[in-house]
Amino acid sequence: MVKQRALAIFRRIAEAEGKIHGQSVDEVHFHEVGALDSIADIVCACVGIEALRWRRSSSPRCTKATAGSIARMAAFRCPAPATLEILKGIPLGQIDEPHEMITPTGAAIAAEFAAGFGLMPTLGDHENRLRPRGARSRHAPECAARRARGTCLTTMPDGHDTDTVTRLETNLDDCPAEYLGAAMEKLLAAGALDVWFTPIQMKKHRPGTMLSVLCAPEDADRMADLIFTETTAFGLRRENIVRLKLLRRFETVRTKFGDVTVKLGLKGDAVVQVAPEFESCRAASERAGVSIRTVCDSALQCFAIKDQAGSASNL
Repeated sequence: MVKQRALAIFRRIAEAEGKIHGQSVDEVHFHEVGALDSIADIVCACVGIEALRWRRSSSPRCTKATAGSIARMAAFRCPAPATLEILKGIPLGQIDEPHEMITPTGAAIAAEFAAGFGLMPTLGDHENRLRPRGARSRHAPECAARRARGTCLTTMPDGHDTDTVTRLETNLDDCPAEYLGAAMEKLLAAGALDVWFTPIQMKKHRPGTMLSVLCAPEDADRMADLIFTETTAFGLRRENIVRLKLLRRFETVRTKFGDVTVKLGLKGDAVVQVAPEFESCRAASERAGVSIRTVCDSALQCFAIKDQAGSASNL
Protein backbone atom coordinates (compact mmCIF):
# COMPACT_ATOMS: atom_id res chain seq x y z
CA MET A 1 0.00 0.00 0.00
CA VAL A 2 2.87 2.41 0.78
CA LYS A 3 4.42 1.82 -2.64
CA GLN A 4 1.05 2.25 -4.40
CA ARG A 5 0.31 5.51 -2.55
CA ALA A 6 3.78 6.94 -3.19
CA LEU A 7 3.57 6.11 -6.89
CA ALA A 8 0.08 7.64 -7.04
CA ILE A 9 1.42 10.89 -5.53
CA PHE A 10 4.32 11.02 -8.00
CA ARG A 11 1.84 10.39 -10.81
CA ARG A 12 -0.33 13.30 -9.66
CA ILE A 13 2.70 15.56 -9.85
CA ALA A 14 3.79 14.17 -13.23
CA GLU A 15 0.31 14.60 -14.73
CA ALA A 16 0.10 18.18 -13.46
CA GLU A 17 3.59 19.08 -14.70
CA GLY A 18 2.88 17.39 -18.03
CA LYS A 19 -0.33 19.34 -18.53
CA ILE A 20 1.36 22.64 -17.66
CA HIS A 21 4.33 22.01 -20.00
CA GLY A 22 2.43 20.22 -22.77
CA GLN A 23 4.23 16.92 -22.25
CA SER A 24 3.21 13.34 -21.68
CA VAL A 25 3.74 11.78 -18.25
CA ASP A 26 6.73 9.81 -19.55
CA GLU A 27 8.45 12.98 -20.78
CA VAL A 28 8.16 14.95 -17.53
CA HIS A 29 11.41 15.78 -15.74
CA PHE A 30 10.79 16.17 -12.01
CA HIS A 31 13.59 18.68 -11.30
CA GLU A 32 13.83 19.22 -7.55
CA VAL A 33 10.79 17.00 -6.94
CA GLY A 34 13.03 14.09 -7.87
CA ALA A 35 15.63 15.08 -5.29
CA LEU A 36 16.20 12.89 -2.26
CA ASP A 37 14.43 15.21 0.16
CA SER A 38 11.23 15.25 -1.92
CA ILE A 39 11.33 11.48 -2.35
CA ALA A 40 11.76 11.17 1.42
CA ASP A 41 8.85 13.58 2.04
CA ILE A 42 6.48 11.55 -0.11
CA VAL A 43 7.56 8.05 0.92
CA CYS A 44 7.77 8.88 4.63
CA ALA A 45 4.32 10.52 4.55
CA CYS A 46 2.92 7.31 3.06
CA VAL A 47 4.77 5.14 5.59
CA GLY A 48 3.51 7.24 8.49
CA ILE A 49 -0.11 7.20 7.38
CA GLU A 50 0.01 3.46 6.74
CA ALA A 51 1.60 2.88 10.17
CA LEU A 52 -1.32 4.73 11.78
CA ARG A 53 -3.71 2.51 9.76
CA TRP A 54 -5.57 5.53 8.40
CA ARG A 55 -7.53 4.98 5.23
CA ARG A 56 -8.81 8.55 4.92
CA SER A 57 -7.92 11.84 6.50
CA SER A 58 -8.86 15.48 6.28
CA SER A 59 -6.81 18.58 5.55
CA PRO A 60 -7.31 22.23 6.42
CA ARG A 61 -9.49 24.04 3.93
CA CYS A 62 -7.19 25.76 1.49
CA THR A 63 -9.23 28.95 1.59
CA LYS A 64 -7.42 31.27 4.04
CA ALA A 65 -5.37 28.37 5.34
CA THR A 66 -2.65 26.81 3.19
CA ALA A 67 -2.86 27.75 -0.46
CA GLY A 68 -0.81 30.93 -0.41
CA SER A 69 -1.55 34.32 -1.87
CA ILE A 70 -1.59 35.01 -5.58
CA ALA A 71 1.48 37.24 -5.11
CA ARG A 72 4.19 37.89 -7.66
CA MET A 73 7.52 36.29 -6.79
CA ALA A 74 10.31 36.86 -9.30
CA ALA A 75 9.02 35.47 -12.60
CA PHE A 76 6.17 33.29 -11.27
CA ARG A 77 3.05 33.44 -9.16
CA CYS A 78 2.18 31.52 -6.01
CA PRO A 79 0.92 28.90 -5.92
CA ALA A 80 2.90 27.57 -8.87
CA PRO A 81 0.91 26.42 -11.93
CA ALA A 82 1.50 22.72 -11.17
CA THR A 83 0.32 23.24 -7.59
CA LEU A 84 -2.89 24.87 -8.82
CA GLU A 85 -3.45 22.00 -11.24
CA ILE A 86 -3.03 19.41 -8.48
CA LEU A 87 -5.39 21.36 -6.19
CA LYS A 88 -8.09 21.66 -8.84
CA GLY A 89 -11.48 21.21 -7.19
CA ILE A 90 -10.13 22.06 -3.72
CA PRO A 91 -11.28 25.43 -2.26
CA LEU A 92 -8.63 28.13 -2.62
CA GLY A 93 -8.43 31.77 -1.65
CA GLN A 94 -6.05 34.68 -1.17
CA ILE A 95 -4.24 35.21 2.11
CA ASP A 96 -1.89 37.91 3.31
CA GLU A 97 1.44 36.10 2.86
CA PRO A 98 3.91 37.34 0.22
CA HIS A 99 5.50 33.97 -0.57
CA GLU A 100 4.79 30.39 -1.51
CA MET A 101 2.81 28.44 1.11
CA ILE A 102 2.46 25.04 -0.55
CA THR A 103 4.55 23.15 -3.11
CA PRO A 104 3.48 20.55 -5.69
CA THR A 105 4.78 17.85 -3.33
CA GLY A 106 2.67 19.03 -0.39
CA ALA A 107 -0.35 19.57 -2.62
CA ALA A 108 -0.09 16.06 -4.07
CA ILE A 109 0.18 14.44 -0.61
CA ALA A 110 -2.88 16.36 0.60
CA ALA A 111 -4.87 15.60 -2.54
CA GLU A 112 -4.02 11.88 -2.39
CA PHE A 113 -4.95 11.28 1.24
CA ALA A 114 -7.53 13.92 2.14
CA ALA A 115 -11.17 12.98 1.65
CA GLY A 116 -12.31 16.44 2.77
CA PHE A 117 -11.07 19.94 3.52
CA GLY A 118 -12.24 22.04 6.44
CA LEU A 119 -11.20 24.39 9.21
CA MET A 120 -8.87 23.31 12.01
CA PRO A 121 -7.65 25.01 15.19
CA THR A 122 -4.74 27.46 14.98
CA LEU A 123 -1.42 25.74 15.73
CA GLY A 124 0.62 28.89 16.36
CA ASP A 125 3.19 30.62 14.18
CA HIS A 126 6.84 30.15 13.42
CA GLU A 127 8.39 31.78 10.37
CA ASN A 128 5.29 33.42 8.90
CA ARG A 129 3.57 36.46 10.29
CA LEU A 130 0.09 34.93 10.33
CA ARG A 131 0.23 31.17 9.77
CA PRO A 132 2.24 28.09 10.71
CA ARG A 133 4.51 26.62 8.07
CA GLY A 134 4.83 22.89 7.56
CA ALA A 135 2.80 19.71 7.44
CA ARG A 136 1.21 18.30 10.55
CA SER A 137 -0.99 15.30 11.25
CA ARG A 138 -3.34 15.24 14.23
CA HIS A 139 -5.23 12.40 15.84
CA ALA A 140 -7.15 13.72 18.83
CA PRO A 141 -10.37 13.07 20.82
CA GLU A 142 -12.01 16.19 19.39
CA CYS A 143 -11.88 14.46 16.01
CA ALA A 144 -15.25 12.86 16.77
CA ALA A 145 -16.93 16.26 16.94
CA ARG A 146 -15.14 17.42 13.81
CA ARG A 147 -16.23 14.28 11.95
CA ALA A 148 -19.82 15.30 12.62
CA ARG A 149 -19.09 18.59 10.88
CA GLY A 150 -17.50 16.86 7.92
CA THR A 151 -13.90 17.79 8.66
CA CYS A 152 -12.33 14.63 10.04
CA LEU A 153 -12.18 11.21 8.40
CA THR A 154 -10.19 8.25 9.63
CA THR A 155 -10.18 4.50 10.12
CA MET A 156 -11.79 3.26 13.34
CA PRO A 157 -9.60 1.21 15.71
CA ASP A 158 -11.90 -1.83 15.40
CA GLY A 159 -11.13 -2.18 11.68
CA HIS A 160 -14.11 -0.31 10.25
CA ASP A 161 -13.72 2.56 7.84
CA THR A 162 -15.57 5.84 8.29
CA ASP A 163 -16.25 8.89 6.21
CA THR A 164 -18.50 11.92 6.36
CA VAL A 165 -21.22 12.59 3.82
CA THR A 166 -23.91 15.22 3.46
CA ARG A 167 -27.60 14.34 3.46
CA LEU A 168 -30.01 16.70 1.70
CA GLU A 169 -33.76 16.24 2.18
CA THR A 170 -36.89 18.04 1.09
CA ASN A 171 -40.63 17.30 1.45
CA LEU A 172 -42.70 17.71 -1.71
CA ASP A 173 -46.48 17.52 -2.18
CA ASP A 174 -46.82 19.27 -5.53
CA CYS A 175 -44.05 17.72 -7.63
CA PRO A 176 -45.10 15.46 -10.56
CA ALA A 177 -43.65 11.97 -10.59
CA GLU A 178 -41.99 12.66 -13.94
CA TYR A 179 -40.03 15.56 -12.39
CA LEU A 180 -38.93 13.38 -9.48
CA GLY A 181 -37.70 10.62 -11.78
CA ALA A 182 -35.77 13.07 -13.92
CA ALA A 183 -34.30 14.73 -10.82
CA MET A 184 -33.05 11.38 -9.53
CA GLU A 185 -31.34 10.64 -12.85
CA LYS A 186 -29.63 14.03 -12.93
CA LEU A 187 -28.51 13.85 -9.30
CA LEU A 188 -26.95 10.42 -9.78
CA ALA A 189 -25.32 11.49 -13.04
CA ALA A 190 -23.87 14.54 -11.25
CA GLY A 191 -22.15 12.35 -8.66
CA ALA A 192 -24.68 11.79 -5.85
CA LEU A 193 -23.81 8.73 -3.78
CA ASP A 194 -27.47 7.72 -3.41
CA VAL A 195 -30.93 9.14 -4.07
CA TRP A 196 -34.23 7.78 -2.77
CA PHE A 197 -37.90 8.66 -2.23
CA THR A 198 -40.02 8.10 0.89
CA PRO A 199 -43.82 8.43 0.90
CA ILE A 200 -44.94 10.81 3.68
CA GLN A 201 -48.09 12.57 4.94
CA MET A 202 -47.94 16.36 4.76
CA LYS A 203 -50.02 19.40 5.70
CA LYS A 204 -53.72 19.53 4.82
CA HIS A 205 -53.76 15.71 4.69
CA ARG A 206 -51.82 15.69 1.44
CA PRO A 207 -49.76 12.65 0.45
CA GLY A 208 -46.24 13.72 -0.35
CA THR A 209 -42.73 12.50 -1.15
CA MET A 210 -39.52 13.09 0.77
CA LEU A 211 -36.53 13.33 -1.58
CA SER A 212 -33.27 12.30 0.10
CA VAL A 213 -29.79 12.68 -1.39
CA LEU A 214 -26.41 11.51 -0.08
CA CYS A 215 -23.33 13.21 -1.51
CA ALA A 216 -19.79 14.22 -0.67
CA PRO A 217 -19.72 17.41 1.45
CA GLU A 218 -17.91 19.33 -1.30
CA ASP A 219 -20.73 18.45 -3.74
CA ALA A 220 -23.59 19.54 -1.46
CA ASP A 221 -24.05 23.04 -2.92
CA ARG A 222 -24.15 21.67 -6.45
CA MET A 223 -26.68 18.99 -5.48
CA ALA A 224 -28.84 21.58 -3.71
CA ASP A 225 -28.90 23.70 -6.87
CA LEU A 226 -30.06 20.67 -8.87
CA ILE A 227 -32.87 19.98 -6.39
CA PHE A 228 -34.07 23.57 -6.60
CA THR A 229 -33.98 23.65 -10.40
CA GLU A 230 -35.32 20.14 -11.12
CA THR A 231 -38.12 19.91 -8.51
CA THR A 232 -40.71 22.22 -6.94
CA ALA A 233 -38.72 22.54 -3.69
CA PHE A 234 -38.63 25.91 -1.92
CA GLY A 235 -36.26 24.71 0.78
CA LEU A 236 -34.33 21.70 2.00
CA ARG A 237 -32.59 20.28 5.05
CA ARG A 238 -28.84 19.74 5.08
CA GLU A 239 -26.88 17.62 7.54
CA ASN A 240 -23.40 16.09 7.70
CA ILE A 241 -23.44 12.49 8.93
CA VAL A 242 -20.74 9.90 9.62
CA ARG A 243 -20.88 6.56 7.83
CA LEU A 244 -19.41 3.40 9.35
CA LYS A 245 -18.25 1.11 6.55
CA LEU A 246 -16.51 -2.16 5.92
CA LEU A 247 -13.21 -1.80 4.07
CA ARG A 248 -13.68 -2.90 0.45
CA ARG A 249 -11.66 -4.98 -1.95
CA PHE A 250 -12.46 -6.46 -5.37
CA GLU A 251 -11.36 -9.87 -6.60
CA THR A 252 -11.98 -11.92 -9.73
CA VAL A 253 -13.16 -15.53 -9.50
CA ARG A 254 -13.17 -17.96 -12.40
CA THR A 255 -16.55 -19.70 -12.84
CA LYS A 256 -17.67 -22.14 -15.51
CA PHE A 257 -19.50 -19.19 -17.06
CA GLY A 258 -16.38 -17.00 -17.21
CA ASP A 259 -14.58 -14.58 -14.92
CA VAL A 260 -16.78 -12.69 -12.44
CA THR A 261 -15.86 -9.78 -10.16
CA VAL A 262 -16.83 -10.03 -6.50
CA LYS A 263 -16.78 -7.25 -3.89
CA LEU A 264 -15.45 -8.11 -0.45
CA GLY A 265 -16.33 -6.26 2.74
CA LEU A 266 -13.59 -6.55 5.36
CA LYS A 267 -13.32 -5.76 9.04
CA GLY A 268 -9.60 -5.65 9.56
CA ASP A 269 -8.33 -8.73 7.70
CA ALA A 270 -11.57 -10.74 8.13
CA VAL A 271 -13.98 -11.04 5.19
CA VAL A 272 -17.46 -10.17 6.48
CA GLN A 273 -19.42 -9.75 3.23
CA VAL A 274 -19.06 -11.20 -0.27
CA ALA A 275 -21.19 -9.81 -3.09
CA PRO A 276 -20.87 -10.65 -6.81
CA GLU A 277 -20.90 -7.48 -8.92
CA PHE A 278 -24.20 -7.36 -10.80
CA GLU A 279 -22.90 -6.00 -14.12
CA SER A 280 -20.14 -8.60 -14.19
CA CYS A 281 -22.68 -11.36 -13.52
CA ARG A 282 -25.04 -10.02 -16.14
CA ALA A 283 -22.30 -9.97 -18.80
CA ALA A 284 -21.35 -13.56 -17.95
CA SER A 285 -24.99 -14.67 -18.00
CA GLU A 286 -25.52 -13.17 -21.45
CA ARG A 287 -22.41 -14.87 -22.80
CA ALA A 288 -23.37 -18.26 -21.34
CA GLY A 289 -27.14 -18.01 -21.91
CA VAL A 290 -28.03 -18.68 -18.27
CA SER A 291 -29.80 -16.65 -15.58
CA ILE A 292 -28.00 -13.95 -13.62
CA ARG A 293 -28.91 -15.76 -10.40
CA THR A 294 -27.14 -18.90 -11.63
CA VAL A 295 -23.95 -16.91 -12.29
CA CYS A 296 -24.15 -15.17 -8.90
CA ASP A 297 -24.53 -18.49 -7.06
CA SER A 298 -21.60 -19.94 -9.01
CA ALA A 299 -19.42 -16.91 -8.21
CA LEU A 300 -20.13 -17.26 -4.47
CA GLN A 301 -19.32 -20.97 -4.56
CA CYS A 302 -16.08 -20.37 -6.46
CA PHE A 303 -15.01 -17.65 -4.04
CA ALA A 304 -15.70 -19.92 -1.08
CA ILE A 305 -13.50 -22.63 -2.62
CA LYS A 306 -10.78 -20.12 -3.42
CA ASP A 307 -10.92 -18.66 0.09
CA GLN A 308 -10.70 -22.10 1.72
CA ALA A 309 -7.73 -22.99 -0.47
CA GLY A 310 -5.99 -19.75 0.46
CA SER A 311 -6.63 -20.33 4.18
CA ALA A 312 -5.22 -23.87 3.93
CA SER A 313 -2.07 -22.65 2.18
CA ASN A 314 -1.40 -20.23 5.06
CA LEU A 315 -1.43 -22.98 7.66
